[in-house]
This record gives sequence, C-alpha cells and structure tokens, in this order.
Amino acid sequence: MTIRVVIVDDQGMVRTGFGVLLNAQPDIEVVGEAVDGAQALSVVAEQRPDVVLMDVRMPVMDGLEATRRLLKGGRDGPAEPGAAAPKVLMLTTFDLDDYVYEALRAGASGFLLKDASADELAEAVRIIAAGDALLSPSVTRRLIAEFARLGGPRAPSRERLGALTERETEVLALVARGLSNAEIAAELVVAEQTVKTHFGRILTKLGLRDRPQAIVYAYEVGLVRPGD
Repeated sequence: MTIRVVIVDDQGMVRTGFGVLLNAQPDIEVVGEAVDGAQALSVVAEQRPDVVLMDVRMPVMDGLEATRRLLKGGRDGPAEPGAAAPKVLMLTTFDLDDYVYEALRAGASGFLLKDASADELAEAVRIIAAGDALLSPSVTRRLIAEFARLGGPRAPSRERLGALTERETEVLALVARGLSNAEIAAELVVAEQTVKTHFGRILTKLGLRDRPQAIVYAYEVGLVRPGD
C-alpha cells in the first residue's frame, strides 16, 4: 500500500528536495505541497494524505495552528468531520526547537530534522504512517525540560488514571521518562510484546493517540515529574 504524503514548507528548496527523495521510494508518493498552514488545510482536505510533513515556522498560518485545525477540527479545518485525520510529522531546523511542547499538545506524532538523510526521511514517514510515534531521546529530554520550566501539573484531574491497572500505570510512568519498549521490558523483566500490549491498553483507556500524547498526559496530571 502506497503512503500518501503532503509536504508543507515555505521554502521551495525544502519541498522540492523532500519531494524528490520521497517519490524515489517504491512505497511513498507525494500527492501535494503547500507553502503555509492555511494552504495546507485546503490541500489536505483535497488529497487526504496519510502523512503531512509540516514545517513549524511559516507565514500566514504556522505549523502549530495548522496541525491543531487538521487534527482537532475548528474553523477551516478538515472538510469532512468523519474523515480520518492524517498523521503529522513536524519539520524542524534544530532538535531543541522551542515549539516541541506545543506541537505535541497540538497532536503531532513526531519530529524530523530538515537535514535528515534520504533513509531517515523515508523511515520517519513509514513509522508515522504505521501509527507509531517518532520521538527521539533528545526531544523527550526537551519536553521534560519544558515541563520543569512550566512547573506543576496542568491537567485538571487524575480521574482517568484510575482506569489503569497497577502495571499499566507503571508502564506509563516509564514511557514518560523516555524509555523505549525494549528498555521498559528489561526494567520490568517481561517480554517486549507484553509492554506493547500494556501500552496499547493505556492509550485506549485514556483516549490518547500515541506515545507523545501519553508523555504529555503523564506529566500534565503529575504521574511523573521532571527529575524523577
């Protein structure tokens, strides 16, 4: 099955370069481009891609606002409320981008540096399309640092945590500390597939989409805190 991609960036060279690299892949097709977030809403509504490569800083409408509208609806959002929303992969110039926290809150599934190699770019698109999150350890550390700066839980209630079993709560805490499934499996002395099963149930019970959202949630309700 071919992965359909839309590239959103105000720099023509970036759009062209990424387009050439992705179209060279047998399982990926670039079906549209946009120069800013506002145009992206129209292109995505028309093309219905699986993945959107979204620049953060753009004129007219930045990538954060465009991502919010694509994934959460709102004025000039997705044309059909029932249509499946695409996965959003944010494009950044620097790994420690100031927008990491807000991008994850907006619903982005991961980050990719603009100087990524062809292989890294293609693999990132495949990972996001498959429903997984692309969150590097450095980005996780940046997110934790942002919570430390903001201080204190920001979500109004921990009630939903009550739906989790003790082991699921433990897995969520380890995910929030930036551990991979393999590292969590080693920590808990269980099979990696068991960790994946637990995490899938966590997402379902908490109504979350992916790993980045789970990390944000865990910090916002105070399940874990920076420095734990």
